[in-house]
Amino acid sequence: MNQQTDHGRTDWLLRAEPVQGVERIEAFFLGNAYALHRHDTYAIGRTLTGVQSFNYRRGKRRSLPGHTMVLHPDEPHDGQAGTDEGFRYRMIYVEPALFQAVLGGKALPFIEGGLTRDPRLLHATQTLLQQMSHPLEPLEQDDALVELAFALDAASGAPPARASADFASARIAREYLHAAWQRTVTLDELAAATGSDRWSLSRDFRTFYGTSPYRYLTMRRLEAARRLMLQGMALIDVAEAAGFADQSHMTRHFTKTYGIPPARWLRMASGSGRN
Repeated sequence: MNQQTDHGRTDWLLRAEPVQGVERIEAFFLGNAYALHRHDTYAIGRTLTGVQSFNYRRGKRRSLPGHTMVLHPDEPHDGQAGTDEGFRYRMIYVEPALFQAVLGGKALPFIEGGLTRDPRLLHATQTLLQQMSHPLEPLEQDDALVELAFALDAASGAPPARASADFASARIAREYLHAAWQRTVTLDELAAATGSDRWSLSRDFRTFYGTSPYRYLTMRRLEAARRLMLQGMALIDVAEAAGFADQSHMTRHFTKTYGIPPARWLRMASGSGRN
């Protein structure tokens, strides 16, 4: 894949094929990039050029080269250029379950403010934030994720999870949702499958995976929708195949999650939005 430049002064996005729960992108934007949205993954990245401005946790942030962005799952944020020059950045999206596999049931690490100059995180993200033309070997990615999980935990000073928190039940619920994403699932159904109280399960799921069971289910549907869109399926058919009530239902969730509507995302991800 050729490395893109921003000489054409046009928004573009490069996206590597997701591997084992990790998605990598590089993009350039002028003006507004994303509307307010949230997703159930960590978004961890670095601004390469320009000023990357975003609203996050009741404050305006300005990311510059040298910062590491760490946006926690399910935290609303947007994105826009902080100057007329636009901004270019790389980002990885990591499923919290991958960090849980390393941290073993600890509360998810949280970086206050979403921006840090902590050298541990700068070092730990070097491998994962390589340019898109550098594919990662599976073992290389796994090693980098372990290093990043430990660096996040150390940099956040995360408190231990509640003594009563049930990681085993939350993990079973997550596996159940992966198997049932195309149909309606109730909290009572999840509680019965895990042998847990429904409200305790909902609370524990958020502690260990950073989002609610329903949001997690919706994200699995949106992941399927993106795959089908890239395969050339019409949006109306994608919505049905991915378990949404109709196309407008899918569009609402897609825009709330990714900050741009499906048609625009598809143009950019398939290459027609690049220089």
